[in-house]
Amino acid sequence: MPLVSSTEMLQQARREGYCITAFNVHTLEMLQAVVEAACEALSPLILQTTVGTIKHLGVGYVTAMVRVATEQSSIPIALHLDHCHDYGLIERCIQAGYTSVMMDASMLPFEQNVELTRQVVELAHRSGVNVEAELGKVGGVEDERIVAKEDALLADPNECEQFVAATGVDTLAVAIGTAHGMYQGEPRIAFERLAQIAQRIPIPLVLHGGSGIPEAQVKRSVALGMAKMNVATELRIAFSQSLKQSFAERPSENDPRHYMKLAKQAVKEIALDKMRMCGCVGKAANH
Repeated sequence: MPLVSSTEMLQQARREGYCITAFNVHTLEMLQAVVEAACEALSPLILQTTVGTIKHLGVGYVTAMVRVATEQSSIPIALHLDHCHDYGLIERCIQAGYTSVMMDASMLPFEQNVELTRQVVELAHRSGVNVEAELGKVGGVEDERIVAKEDALLADPNECEQFVAATGVDTLAVAIGTAHGMYQGEPRIAFERLAQIAQRIPIPLVLHGGSGIPEAQVKRSVALGMAKMNVATELRIAFSQSLKQSFAERPSENDPRHYMKLAKQAVKEIALDKMRMCGCVGKAANH
């Protein structure tokens, strides 16, 4: 099955009250792990790369790997560029085959965020590509960008409504108290704020900082309108911890095919758990 845009996939998820997991992958093995998990779970899938991952792997390598994955799968898969504020890179990724992009201008004043997002929407929609944007400030670390806890800012429902109308954006990441990275203590999601936003805008909402959120909070967020949940840090930790354990237990190991297999399985288990949590298991049959 060829790569698909995430637009219809996410619209259906919001209509039917479930959420699609979007996994940030950084290696071939991580990509294989989440694709295998999605095929096993019969779940729609969004693969994501950050700007840093593109710098590390290269756009060509990413799209080639994903193309092979789609050729060998029967589930709908979208490829998303996460947290990008570079119009030129967004254009390159669309030309290379990405089916979803994020213009993240949330650190700029509202009017500039609107203008930059609108430009990307005009570009992306010519190719049927989904556009995601962000309002508010999600705390934590994403690539080289750090938002301190005290600087995190909840999305404003009025601004969300105005933003969607002014830009024509397809999906919106809203800051509701989650953070990139792992949480110190239990996250405090502003569910009332999420409900207010969901009542005002009909497009799919995106939950950033999905690593480590307790299942009950994930399910409540989905019930209130979240249709996409990003997971990155938990996958990296599982992958890295498995490698560390392999070398600790077998210091003389020098065959990547052995230790990468174990790391891949660790990532796959996390991915399966997140899909179950989000309620997207078995939903590929409906797409």
